[in-house]
Amino acid sequence: MNTTAYWREIRKSFPKLAKKYGTPLFVVSKTLLLEQVARFRRLLPRVEPFYAVKANPNPHVLKVLAQAGLGFDVASAPEIEWVLAAGATPDKLVYANTMKRNESIEFACRHKVNLMTFDSEYELAKIARHAPGASVMVRIKVPNVGSIVELSLKFGADPADAVPLLLKAGRLGLKPVGVSFHVGSQCTHGDNYLEAFELCKIIVNEALLKKLPLEMLDIGGGFPIRHFDTDEDWFANMAPAIDMELRRLFDPGMRIIAEPGRALVGPACMLLTSVVGKSIRNNKHWYFLDDGVYGALSGIIFDHCKYQFEVLKKGPTQLTTLAGPTCDSLDIISGAEELPELDFGDLVYARSIGAYSLASATTFNGIPPAKPVLVP
Repeated sequence: MNTTAYWREIRKSFPKLAKKYGTPLFVVSKTLLLEQVARFRRLLPRVEPFYAVKANPNPHVLKVLAQAGLGFDVASAPEIEWVLAAGATPDKLVYANTMKRNESIEFACRHKVNLMTFDSEYELAKIARHAPGASVMVRIKVPNVGSIVELSLKFGADPADAVPLLLKAGRLGLKPVGVSFHVGSQCTHGDNYLEAFELCKIIVNEALLKKLPLEMLDIGGGFPIRHFDTDEDWFANMAPAIDMELRRLFDPGMRIIAEPGRALVGPACMLLTSVVGKSIRNNKHWYFLDDGVYGALSGIIFDHCKYQFEVLKKGPTQLTTLAGPTCDSLDIISGAEELPELDFGDLVYARSIGAYSLASATTFNGIPPAKPVLVP
């Protein structure tokens, strides 16, 4: 399915949606969400997707994905609760935060969430104490070159320590089952995955020599999406090499999972906003929208993200600044948009905004986040 063509068709309904629900409005497309799931499975048929709930924990999203049979990567007790409420079963969850609260580990154990990751002896001791007998995967540090958000700065054990840590897990009464890693968010450097696979293969072989057969590999997330029509389809381009290396390096008996968040939910959502203020500053039009960087456009700050803004109105364009509705001057969305002259109430929308946007939105100035609505 052509995502751009889909949104261009559905935008005919934007005025009706805005009138019915008001703006700002966070539109979740069930069609596109399921299409992204199918696309991921086509591109990486060997890999089981475990949706990264942190990307967008909206109940509509979780329910659609649970009904599609996906697993879930959870990072806290509330995320576990939300996913189970959406209809997922505990065996479909991996507690993949390597810095877990004691109470959260106990919560996971009570709810039969048995698979967890770790990257230090300290975390192992916590899991052994609060979830005895749990299955664990060691998370290793891998190259994050070319990724928008580098996660190995904060997470991951040194690969040389992986097998000793897994052996320690066994001595603590836990079940060591595999290795995990994350190449960084919005990774456009496919070699990161290939290098990580080689490291994991070495660990799997070393573990086998120590009489520790591993059965699972978690290749994390980071699969990139297109935010602009002019962007390269990085994921489709790198997927064949990823698939080939997984098949070459790992036996069919090795269970391989991934934690896509952005790759599934990113292209499936759109933000619909309205112009609530106008100004001319330094001979340049400024339009103030009813959502901004403290709301669903928070990805500009927290995710280092840029979005493609579009309007329904036609006419000659001019260089324009878009700003949010709060009284903070940080709340400037973009200073270089080519848009026609807009009036109060005109709609401005952004596609591919499903990930790390509404999840980190606030109520600064008492302004509520965009209202999510599910469309077919």
